[in-house]
Amino acid sequence: MYDRILIPLSFDEDKNTDDVLRAAAALAHAETVVTLLHVMAPIPKYASSYLPAGYRHDAQDTIEAAMTDMARGLPNAKGIVLEGQPGRSILNWAKEHNVDCIVMASHRAGPQEELLGSTAAQVLRHGRCAVHLVR
Repeated sequence: MYDRILIPLSFDEDKNTDDVLRAAAALAHAETVVTLLHVMAPIPKYASSYLPAGYRHDAQDTIEAAMTDMARGLPNAKGIVLEGQPGRSILNWAKEHNVDCIVMASHRAGPQEELLGSTAAQVLRHGRCAVHLVR
């Protein structure tokens, strides 16, 4: 059982969020603090001019609402949205908040990562706490 669990989430179609949430619930106890974290990659300046006004804010609101819904079955859960590079942002947040377990999905393996996606591989290699990957 862990005291502070971080669940990094992406909102890709090929992720398996339900299994990740079930795994985190199994690793938690009644006093565990669970944080669902989504990292929004920065939009390059040249591309942002093609997006409708308020796009970023609307996307963040939609993601926060989805995470609030997902958090309902977990103890002391909340959702947070950050902007930055996903792997580095997850690792920094975990370190700054003394996370003792990260539970995340592994998906979309690329040519250099035969079994893991690049973000999952980075978190697994550089995480300073337990990392549970769900396939």
